[in-house]
Amino acid sequence: MSKVEIDLTNWARAQHFEFFSEFYEPSYGICVRVDCSDGYRYAKENKYSFFQCCLYWTLKAAQQVDAFRLRIEDKKVFLYEHIDGGSAIDRPDGTFGYGYFPYDENIEKFLSDAVKEIALVRSTTDLLRSEVSNIIRYSSLPWLDFTSITHAQKFPAADSCPKITFGKMTETDGRRSMPIAIHVHHGLVDGRDVGKFVELFEKAMAQ
Repeated sequence: MSKVEIDLTNWARAQHFEFFSEFYEPSYGICVRVDCSDGYRYAKENKYSFFQCCLYWTLKAAQQVDAFRLRIEDKKVFLYEHIDGGSAIDRPDGTFGYGYFPYDENIEKFLSDAVKEIALVRSTTDLLRSEVSNIIRYSSLPWLDFTSITHAQKFPAADSCPKITFGKMTETDGRRSMPIAIHVHHGLVDGRDVGKFVELFEKAMAQ
């Protein structure tokens, strides 16, 4: 996968990267509620899975925010050309597996491939997870209208991939909304970047 190494000697965020990289837990999480009325309507009218559409819309947003395409590898920082998705997928026996969802700008192609990947994961029992760096790790908690969330961590871990969790959709006065939790490495991503990402996600749903 195409990537470019960041020159830390001339990078404006070099000191921030070094500062937060010394933390035992350099990641932070933000939970926000997004209006998904238009996105939900689009998914249902086209008989798509709303969850799979959210994978596409958030990946589309990630391609447009440089900070979400940065990854740490061997203490170096790389900017990837594009980012794919990896998500926990439920299985009929109550367990889950991990699916890999390559980003495709064509939503129909992306969703078609996603359906095949989910079917494959549900037909197996392996707990295999892609270890590529150019990925966002997803999960979904459609049973919970959460206001915050934490993730299991393997310390010490050098995982700089963002983690995104979708929550339960609720309806108020005819509008639908849901919580989304976003966890990112503070050495790479600031709150302003998360704000831009959420703005682009909502814009993609509205379109």
